[in-house]
This record gives sequence, structure tokens and C-alpha cells, in this order.
Amino acid sequence: MPEGDTVWNTARLLGDAITGRTVTRSDFRVPKLATADLSGWTVADSACRGKHLLLRLAREGREPLTLHSHLRMDGTWRTYKPGERWTGRPAHLIRVALHTPAAVAVGFHLHELALVPTREEERLVGHLGPDLMGDDWDAAEAVRRLLARPERSVSDALLDQQNLAGIGNLYKAESLFLRGLSPWTPVGAVDDLTALVEKAHALLNSNRGRWTQATTGSLRRGETNWVFERAGQPCRRCRTTIRRWTGGDHERITYWCPHCQPGVGPPRP
Repeated sequence: MPEGDTVWNTARLLGDAITGRTVTRSDFRVPKLATADLSGWTVADSACRGKHLLLRLAREGREPLTLHSHLRMDGTWRTYKPGERWTGRPAHLIRVALHTPAAVAVGFHLHELALVPTREEERLVGHLGPDLMGDDWDAAEAVRRLLARPERSVSDALLDQQNLAGIGNLYKAESLFLRGLSPWTPVGAVDDLTALVEKAHALLNSNRGRWTQATTGSLRRGETNWVFERAGQPCRRCRTTIRRWTGGDHERITYWCPHCQPGVGPPRP
């Protein structure tokens, strides 16, 4: 699943291509929006909240609208020049295309696609916790939400978008490693939750504006992560073999170094 920085970068990509442009033709390929027509609407803003994308549209004399989408595991937006072939993904995955004089924005395999009055955005994203990529990031509020369930494992709690929005499996694993925390540590037993959420915040924002995600400081292939997707390889710090486990509330893969992240181990099968 794309992390918050990828969604932020996608919002900027769309914004650079079509913000300020008037839609000349729209093509929705989902049943509930099949008759929607955004021709004549201007793309006023391209924003994100956590892992949700929000394209805001304006038209004189009409109430502003927001086109909402979620990428989940396999969704993506791509932009093309007018007349350019839409390459990169199969055509049957197209869910929407917005044509403007400058560019065409095409959404492939998007989820939770909805067109709502902008004043109703909160109905779609109001449940989310503080946005790790947002200008209004609030570490104290994120900690307060995490502590609402102190018995929960910290790895599960970090992935819950109602606690803090934007973190995914990569930054979960890397943040816990860098803080020396076992993924199965109860939230209430974490010594410094503020330091943990601020570490996640720093890691995501360090990759703002680029597509290569790195947490080690190196952008070289094979050197970008500490533990994520490195199961069976030696820890970069202590040479202990990195391990992986699948499970938890989200049935996600967890990567960790047993030596650098001591404490509670994974549940037995």
C-alpha cells in the first residue's frame, strides 16, 4: 500500500499538471459515477489527507466539488500530454480520465472514488488522525489517540489511520527499528511515544518530493532501508539476521531485528 509520502507526491504531480486548468471532458468508468460530467469545471486544488487524494473543482455559480480517491495497494494516477498514448497500465483498470488543454489525468484501479460537495469532505476523511504530511501535523494528538488503547501492539496501532494518517508498512517497520522497539510492545509500555511518532513524521517528510523512499540516508539500490523487505539479510547495525512475520490486526508483514529491537516476540501460530 502506498505510504503517505507517495500519496503526497501523487497529489503534487496532479497539481502541477492540471491545477488551474478547465476540464474539457471527463470519463468515469465506475457505475455510480458513470453519468457524472465535469466538463467546464476548473481544477482548483490537488490535495491529500493521509492516504486519500482530494481533487477540488470550482465552477462559477456552482457549489465547489471534490473528487476523492484512495490508492490502496494498487491504485495510481498518471498524467499524459493531450494525444499521448496512455501507457503503463492496462486500459481495463482505468476508473477515470480528466482531459484538460494541458494534460490528461488518468486514474488506474482507484478505490473509494467519490464526487461530493467540498463542504462534505470531512465525511470521507474526518475519521483520520493527524496527517504526518500535513501542515497541521499534531504529535500530541497522535499520542493521545494511540494511548486510547494502551494494550494494543505498537505495530498495529501505528497502521491504524485513525491514530495518525499516512504511515504504512515501510515506515512502521523503519520507525520501530530506529527507536529500538519490538513491534509487539504494548503501546502503553513504549517509553517515549512522542519520539516514535516524530520519527515517523521525519522519515516520511524526508522523502517528500521524490519517488525513491529511503530511511538510511542512502539512495543506492539495496541500501535504502534498515529492515523493511530485508528478511534473511544481516542487520546493518549488528549483523543479526532480519526476520519477518505476518499477522496482527491488518494481516501485514512485519520486519524486525531481534537484537536491535528486544522485548516481546511475535505471537505463536
